[in-house]
Amino acid sequence: MTSTSTPPGLARFNTLDEHAALAALHEVCASSAWARRLLAARPCATVEDLYAASDAAMAELTAEDLAEAMAGHPPIGRPKRGDPASAREQRGMAGASEELRAEMLELNLAYQEKFGHVFLICATGRTGEQMRDAVKERIGNAPEQEREIVRTELGKINRIRLARLVEEEA
Repeated sequence: MTSTSTPPGLARFNTLDEHAALAALHEVCASSAWARRLLAARPCATVEDLYAASDAAMAELTAEDLAEAMAGHPPIGRPKRGDPASAREQRGMAGASEELRAEMLELNLAYQEKFGHVFLICATGRTGEQMRDAVKERIGNAPEQEREIVRTELGKINRIRLARLVEEEA
């Protein structure tokens, strides 16, 4: 493949009809504004172009758009039933002890009480203990600071999910 050819998975995404593309993007991120911005950025010549469009769209999301995006994420330790992406991303909690699970539930509830939304972290590759430590650290943040951390974490999650979306295999 040359540097000027579009990877097959990305080419497939670029040619999806609008409805199918929006549905696929909604599986990546629940923000309608983010999905519309990525749809408008098509066609992307490279995966890096797609990531750049995602990052730009993420930077432009309002507080309401971020809330919509966060609403698509289950609490850490409780992946959505029947959602392989959610289970895969939260794999670090799969073998967690009952004590750690109980602690995460308590911390998730305290975080949600303070900030009004689920604790969001790019959980891919993190252990249950690392996620617990992160929520303990972040619960002391000011709401504005936490909103920007959430924006960054969502951006990381979106990149991972976009990579899966445009994998070469159909």
